[in-house]
Amino acid sequence: MSAQHPIVSITGSSGAGTTSVKAIFELIFRRENIAAAFIEGDAFHRYDRAAMKVRIAEEEARGNDNFSHFNPEANELDILAEVFEEYGRTGSGRTRTYMHDDEEAKLFGQPAGTFSPWRAFEPSDLLFYEGLHGCAITETANLSKYADLKIGVVPVINLEWIQKIHRDRASRGYSAEAVMDTILRRMPDYVRYITPQFSETHINFQRVPVVDTSNPFVARWIPTPDESMLVIRFADPRGIDFPYLLSMIGNSFMSRANTIVMPGNKLDLAMQLILTPLILQMVERKRRNS
Repeated sequence: MSAQHPIVSITGSSGAGTTSVKAIFELIFRRENIAAAFIEGDAFHRYDRAAMKVRIAEEEARGNDNFSHFNPEANELDILAEVFEEYGRTGSGRTRTYMHDDEEAKLFGQPAGTFSPWRAFEPSDLLFYEGLHGCAITETANLSKYADLKIGVVPVINLEWIQKIHRDRASRGYSAEAVMDTILRRMPDYVRYITPQFSETHINFQRVPVVDTSNPFVARWIPTPDESMLVIRFADPRGIDFPYLLSMIGNSFMSRANTIVMPGNKLDLAMQLILTPLILQMVERKRRNS
């Protein structure tokens, strides 16, 4: 953690909706004239697409059918921790881009499934990370200790799977069977390495559908925000003005002393009301210490 060079970490599984949450943060940054350096977690995968297929085949030959990107061994978490540490200390660091599809690849003139060259951060007020391992703690790396604001994006599991299936089929060209195989292969690593991170976060945003999602593999549509509720849990509720939030967000209520519940279509408003003051506090603290 660093008062002079703060780090915001958004953690969520594949299909959780972290990219949508990132868009809300970008809106806040533009409105408040805050310069942010960005890291996409996929940039710190250890293998490109072809090499990952080879590594998965090697693991399967050893009897391990569950090796996935959720596993720390499939990622450069030590390097990511070094980047977090360097940014917190000096405000500098590096990242790269993993190209998921042909559209992204065109921007760099490289094939899809490969990495761009490493590049240094531009001058910034804070660092923003969005990915799988923003709060990961492993035997060799502790990402959680570096972030000043840690956010978890955690839809209930069936909704998460529906979102992943629809995204990967529509934008990445995978078949439903291929996505299902990926979900099944990742499950042990999801339990071991993804879910524990949500006990490290300061705030968790969880979307809960109010329509039937009992078989996510045949769902024809993603439940809309109007078909869901939003549960927001604060690890430390001290300093959170719950009466203000309840007055500003229609049909919201408290379910526990540290938890507020509201209609799913209030996510954008809720995040702006909750996160804008926290971000401004970090930036003001940075400027006082500069």
